[in-house]
Amino acid sequence: MLISFPSIERVISAECQHLIKLEPESVHLWGVTLDGSDPCLARCREWLDERERDRAARFVRAGDRERFVFAHGGLRAVLSRYLGVGPDLVGFDHGESDKPMLAKELRGPSAITFNLSHAYGRALIAVSRGQEVGIDLERVRSDVPVENLSRRFFTQSEHSIIMQSAPEQRAVIFFRYWVAKEALLKAQGIGLRGLAECEIMLGTDGVGKDVQVQVSSHLHDRLRARLLPCENGWEAAIAARELGQVRLCGFEP
Repeated sequence: MLISFPSIERVISAECQHLIKLEPESVHLWGVTLDGSDPCLARCREWLDERERDRAARFVRAGDRERFVFAHGGLRAVLSRYLGVGPDLVGFDHGESDKPMLAKELRGPSAITFNLSHAYGRALIAVSRGQEVGIDLERVRSDVPVENLSRRFFTQSEHSIIMQSAPEQRAVIFFRYWVAKEALLKAQGIGLRGLAECEIMLGTDGVGKDVQVQVSSHLHDRLRARLLPCENGWEAAIAARELGQVRLCGFEP
């Protein structure tokens, strides 16, 4: 199950022929590439609420603004297929931790939860039902100060493992830890302050399998995390209470 990223054009143009059925505590994954035409961009922007438009306007670079609009428009296009309403009718509320959730009138009958991560022109969306879910996607970058960041945000054992690895592998290992920890924290609506409060134990081949997790008393200990198979240069992870049914979805051509 290699994560694929079809163009946002396919996502927006795909017609919802039927409601997608989502079994309780299963997880559906949707990848999207955030490049599209001006009409596609305008359509996505029309779907956004005032809060999202304000956030988009704060980006200095036009490319960053456009990718934000595409990502959040794509999220609405995906969720609309589970809710049976148009993308323009998908509304959100925000909890105390500012984690977005479906608006109350949509949330009650559906029990649908979701999470979005986007980086460097790609987005990954997780949709679940009856459980909180977290997703994170990152591009592996060699210019990241791995030693300083892992010392600051990771546990001592995680930092030691990274620094004891071959120099050419440190960035990959760092981002594997990062996406797993971020997915766990996003599932709980917790920011970067919690990075050092969960410890990830990576196996020799953790991709596609659950990773072992230890958490502090401040975090829920019932969540599981799994690294997702991506093409070279990318790392991603999913976190939820139940990961027995994780399926990659996509829009038909």
